[in-house]
Amino acid sequence: MSKTPSEPYLAIQVLMMPRDTNPHGTIFGGILLSYIDQAGAIGAYHEVVQAGGKPPSLVTVAINRVEFLRPVLVGDLVRFLTRLERLGRTSITMLVDVEVERVGSVVPVTRAEIVYVGVDLNTPDRSPIPLLG
Repeated sequence: MSKTPSEPYLAIQVLMMPRDTNPHGTIFGGILLSYIDQAGAIGAYHEVVQAGGKPPSLVTVAINRVEFLRPVLVGDLVRFLTRLERLGRTSITMLVDVEVERVGSVVPVTRAEIVYVGVDLNTPDRSPIPLLG
């Protein structure tokens, strides 16, 4: 069940701090990946509910692609915008665009595609369940 890509949804907004830096003085990619995964899950939850589904329990099953376009700096206000790429029976694919507000302009810094699956938390193996209906 495919759906046209949605409008961007602001899932998370974070101010980058010195504790998040790598040895090069820029924000560590793993910090960004953690926020990307959280933002994608928040966006996926939002999309399922908007499509009429019950609030889902989602797990990450794949990070298909991550592109680090530009470095993120201490003091950058980082926005994680999500868009629906595909809504399937038990899975949902989200695009996450990461941008920073820096000196009055908006700079794209990272882009990712992540797949989540709806699971039944009441089963020991967390069986996949339909997201809608």
